[in-house]
Amino acid sequence: MTATIRRAAGSLLVVGLEGAELTSLERAWLKLLRPAGVILFRRNISDAKQTRGLLSDATAWCIENSLRCVDVEGGTVDRLRDALAPMPSAQAVAVASRTKGNAGLARQHGELIARGVGAFGLNTTLAPVVDLALPDSAEVMGTRSVSATAAGVIEYARGFLAGLSEHGIAGCAKHFPGLGAGALDSHFETPKIRRKWNDLWREDLEPYRALRDELPLVMVNHAAYPATLGKERPASVSPFWITTVLRKRIGYRGLIFSDDLEMGGVLKYMPMEDAVVAAVRAGMDMMEICHSPELILKGYEALITEAEKSAAFRKLLLARAHMSARKRARIFGDGIPPALTMRQIEALRGQMLRFGEAVRSRASGDRTVAVENPKQLSVVETA
Repeated sequence: MTATIRRAAGSLLVVGLEGAELTSLERAWLKLLRPAGVILFRRNISDAKQTRGLLSDATAWCIENSLRCVDVEGGTVDRLRDALAPMPSAQAVAVASRTKGNAGLARQHGELIARGVGAFGLNTTLAPVVDLALPDSAEVMGTRSVSATAAGVIEYARGFLAGLSEHGIAGCAKHFPGLGAGALDSHFETPKIRRKWNDLWREDLEPYRALRDELPLVMVNHAAYPATLGKERPASVSPFWITTVLRKRIGYRGLIFSDDLEMGGVLKYMPMEDAVVAAVRAGMDMMEICHSPELILKGYEALITEAEKSAAFRKLLLARAHMSARKRARIFGDGIPPALTMRQIEALRGQMLRFGEAVRSRASGDRTVAVENPKQLSVVETA
């Protein structure tokens, strides 16, 4: 039973790594945990060959159908910008899409990002952001949010997700239930978003309702919503937000994924040992711990300790691990996109750069720069 509990505990964690290759210490704790996957940052990525090697080494210790995550939204959040090419922000693409004849730009954005992510051996990009672009969060979110209206967010996100899916890359809508009215950065503090339930349901939650069957993953944030039944509790550890709202009222059936549990938004509310247990109890499928091996191991051991002393939690942990495995098999069962040749990578880089130039020109009203169709170049690139 202890081995089964340990396997279940590790299978709910997605973990970060220190550098561009595995250390001996990382090999040891990865072998112990057998996590659900890894998330890479710019510190882990130099080029496609190195990244694929790192992912191969790391996921050899992960469970089946593991996640290979990265944040590539475009704009300010783009972990491949230095190793491949910078992509325009979601907001820039959405603005350019509003000009006549550019309705397909969001899908092309998703396709190019998917091809870049796949070229580096990854299978998941933690995008799109579906938070509303409200004045309260403008300083924190910047160009990551695409529209102040749910309709505008949905239009961009639907096209972007279709582009990802076209190339076998999973997307992740974030940050549920919405950071549009949050003035604080949840990396450091717990934002208290005082929007009322009716406003949240009609506006902030509308993208999740409209896109629920198109979203492989949904990421839950660390904000609190005091004017709702969630009260002062961060959403990432809230049964109200995860089980009552996302699972039951919205009817979402994909993978529910926490934002990094090392962030101050949750750790200032409770320590890691309590946060991982609370997240599982709240209905979370998988939890992200991105930086500290010490905190990763604390979270892992806390799940095991709670399962050993509580029969109810043990039953819940094992059930959650089983359901998460089924969802991962459905989403990631097709494996990893094949590696590209250097010629293909250079062709992709050129297309990304030209796409960015075209988006900037269209967004500023200059329609003399054409936007290439990714499908028109795909044959040339595989020659």
